[in-house]
Amino acid sequence: MNLLVVIIFGTIIGLISHIIDPQPSSGGALGAIILGVLGAFAGGFLGNIIFGVDLLGINFASFAIGMIGAAGLLFLSRAILPKY
Repeated sequence: MNLLVVIIFGTIIGLISHIIDPQPSSGGALGAIILGVLGAFAGGFLGNIIFGVDLLGINFASFAIGMIGAAGLLFLSRAILPKY
């Protein structure tokens, strides 16, 4: 997994999720970017383990894996963290 690709995808995914999220997080845009980068890492890790697919380049499959990881992490953070 290329670290730079994961950070770039995570930043893009975080910004997209911040724009389209109906319940914006209390962390603002920076929190969404951090969540996107962590989600891209999680998606890339799980995608590599389960499907043998990795975030190797800038393509649709890598973006989809990162987006699924970020969505899953967002779901978990909303389920676990307290609501303010």
